[in-house]
Amino acid sequence: MLFVSIQLKSQTVKILTYNIHHANPPSAANKIDIEAIAKVINDSKADIVGIQEVDINVSRSEMMNQAEKLAELTGMDYFFSKGIDLEKGYYGTVILSKHKIVGKRRYDLPMPVESENRSLAIVDVELPDGKTISLANTHLDLKEENRIAQAEFINELGELYSKPLILVGDLNATPNSKPIEILEKYFVRNTSSNQPTSPNVNTKNEIDYIMVLKNKKFKWKEYKVIKEEYASDHLPLYAEVVFSN
Repeated sequence: MLFVSIQLKSQTVKILTYNIHHANPPSAANKIDIEAIAKVINDSKADIVGIQEVDINVSRSEMMNQAEKLAELTGMDYFFSKGIDLEKGYYGTVILSKHKIVGKRRYDLPMPVESENRSLAIVDVELPDGKTISLANTHLDLKEENRIAQAEFINELGELYSKPLILVGDLNATPNSKPIEILEKYFVRNTSSNQPTSPNVNTKNEIDYIMVLKNKKFKWKEYKVIKEEYASDHLPLYAEVVFSN
């Protein structure tokens, strides 16, 4: 009789989320320092990165395509998701990935009350072992009514996923708020090593998150705020997520 031994390997994914304030350091009003943002990303050694407040061809950020430039400086694949048209360019979010992006989707988020348009970007990433995970990146609205509707929309999308899905972004909502309560029906957030992420100095507001859809078993190997106070008005948030096979 032949016995075949199958070793089940867990998957560890390194994630970063970062609101970059269009690469304008708060301490330098008219300066754009995209290299400082890229250094944070490279130093983190993250596999997949969700970035918010990204400019493409806007005068305040030197008419730079910041999504393309960050991909170049980090050696990562990228997917830009427009929030709004700005001047003759765009303003929105971007996802960067060390691994091959095999699927890309963009959704306009609901806006019951008139406000700035917000989007949700989702990429499917093929890991070195051939398995696929998805990452969703967003920047929720400043108005509570819109945030609530947007959280409900994200949950509806989450219902469609059978593979791992990680949600990251600046959600403009504190842990005890209604939008986070809604998202926690479908997603798990870290409640043990979570910390405030905004502003960059005298940080007091936890509004940036990395969450995991409840459809898969996982554990937090690490979850931390990176104390980088120069590059943006938010601190970057890093996590290592281990999925069980």
